[in-house]
Amino acid sequence: MSQLSMTSEQREKFLADVHVGVIAVDRDGRAPLAVPIWYGYEPGGHVYVWTGRGSLKERLIRAAGRFSLVAQDEKPPYRYVSVEGPVEFDESPTADVVRELATRYLPAEEVDSFVEQAYDDSAIVIRMRPEHWLSVDYGKGA
Repeated sequence: MSQLSMTSEQREKFLADVHVGVIAVDRDGRAPLAVPIWYGYEPGGHVYVWTGRGSLKERLIRAAGRFSLVAQDEKPPYRYVSVEGPVEFDESPTADVVRELATRYLPAEEVDSFVEQAYDDSAIVIRMRPEHWLSVDYGKGA
């Protein structure tokens, strides 16, 4: 373990904090798709994301059977956690999942409006079980 690596507890807490993640997934003949995304995570659980059925993300993740997600702190001292693992699909999520994510990322007064506009029957939730972790906390080197 590098001197800059986070402990299991530190990295799980960091991942559970609010960050816009960057999801990456393999695709044939091109560089991996890497896009920002809202995500949810509780220590010891699965990382989950919500997207539209048939979206490029959903199709590529379904084909690959896994994805990576990076969460980072963009202010010094820089820190990041990267997780990667296999996925499961929730083909019929309720609006509650979208509400959970919206509550995590938006001011309370914007949540209901966002859910009303964003949730429909094309929603799909993808849950990833973290198998591999990478982390760095540059504050440890100070």
